[in-house]
Amino acid sequence: MRWRGRRQSSNIEDRRGAGMGGIGRRMGGRRTGGLGIGMIVIVFIGSLIFGFNPMTVLNMLNGGGLNVGGGTTVQTSAPTPESDELTQFVSVVLADTEDVWNGVFREAGERYREPRLVLFSSATQSACGFAQSASGPFYCPGDEKVYIDLAFYKQLKTRFQAPGDFAQAYVVAHEVGHHVQNLMGILPKFNEIRRRVSKEEANRLSVRIELQADCFAGIWAHYTAKQGLLDRGDLREALNAAAQIGDDTIQRRTQGYVVPESFSHGSAEQRQRWFRIGLEQGSVNSCDTLNASRV
Repeated sequence: MRWRGRRQSSNIEDRRGAGMGGIGRRMGGRRTGGLGIGMIVIVFIGSLIFGFNPMTVLNMLNGGGLNVGGGTTVQTSAPTPESDELTQFVSVVLADTEDVWNGVFREAGERYREPRLVLFSSATQSACGFAQSASGPFYCPGDEKVYIDLAFYKQLKTRFQAPGDFAQAYVVAHEVGHHVQNLMGILPKFNEIRRRVSKEEANRLSVRIELQADCFAGIWAHYTAKQGLLDRGDLREALNAAAQIGDDTIQRRTQGYVVPESFSHGSAEQRQRWFRIGLEQGSVNSCDTLNASRV
């Protein structure tokens, strides 16, 4: 992908090395010496509900490193030359998505509200709760921000066998796709419905939501290709990434068998197909996975 020397987005929030986004460091305009009892209680209640180690989170809230057991502490890392280059790259990709979706919304007579992209190391806070690297990149509708630990891209290449800069760009475009869904009122409706249905039905709805985000990522790729910014093999990289993070591929890799009823993002074939639909047609109407007879 031809990205060097191009416009970078100003909607980047770099929290790397800040330790959970600086909680416990500055509140109400003054620096605090530690955590209040209220925050400690919240953390321990959260640990019971979500199953995380409360001491790990308390350590992060105090700006320390992550205790991963065995006496080993992993410090939140400062930017490196490699990560700085990735920062520039994702900033260009985010700028591309801004250009594409501003245009799409403008043509529809609507205004596009640009999301912010948060870079973090190991863990941080979001309006959707604690964000950890292990959960992978995600979008939080509560604060309209995309969260990513750039170390994920190393996993994408080695663990998920999806190398290439366009595979990395696809990840950002997919999460921005969720932001588009949020602005269109699709995500709020989905979150309302899934609280009232069974886990199996919620999973089926989740698959349609995720596939639509893939299709929206395809729309971004459609306009990027029209500008002549793609290199040979870029689309193959994105399609490979879509396949490698398909539910069936991941389940086969991690447990040796596939359980379709537990899918939440879609199969490799589905993710590739819906990305292609967005890529080839470049139309929001073509991405109606919620009403499609074939998912």
